[in-house]
Amino acid sequence: MKSEKEKMLAGELYDPRDTELQRERRHARLLTKAFNDTSDDQGSKRKRLLLELFGTMGKGTFIEPPFYCDYGGNITLGERVFFNFNCVILDVAQVTIGNHVMFGPNVQVYTATHPLDAEQRRGGLEAAKPITIGDDVWIGGGAILCPGVTIGARSVIGAGSVVTKDIPEDVFAGGNPCRVIRSLVNDASR
Repeated sequence: MKSEKEKMLAGELYDPRDTELQRERRHARLLTKAFNDTSDDQGSKRKRLLLELFGTMGKGTFIEPPFYCDYGGNITLGERVFFNFNCVILDVAQVTIGNHVMFGPNVQVYTATHPLDAEQRRGGLEAAKPITIGDDVWIGGGAILCPGVTIGARSVIGAGSVVTKDIPEDVFAGGNPCRVIRSLVNDASR
């Protein structure tokens, strides 16, 4: 029989009240609180806390506090990733972020989802879908990435967008719901 964590990572309905999952979330909360309480002159402490928090973190990653996540260990960060202030990642499923990715302030990344059926929701079960962000992506401030989306390499997501479907490579996309506005191929501004 699968554990609740195995169900969670497999994208199946699971019970978030499971003791192991509660313990892991509590550990992440303690690490993010310690990180968020650091000052700008505590770079090595910040790095140590982030290395303990994340599954994988590439060189040159920089995160402005405050930062919040559910587990941390389900987040894989490439090299030179930048998060501006107040970003949130609900990493109930895997979140894979490529190299040279930039997040504006208040970006929200949600892998968590809940059943549409009220009876199932009342039972407290939830599920998740992984999110993937390709290399050289820029996510504008206040954008929300919904469960299961993929953002193609070199694309730009406009500020305030709500991404509900996959976005291909090399495009500028924006709006609610987010849609492709134009190609960035051969665009001198990129």
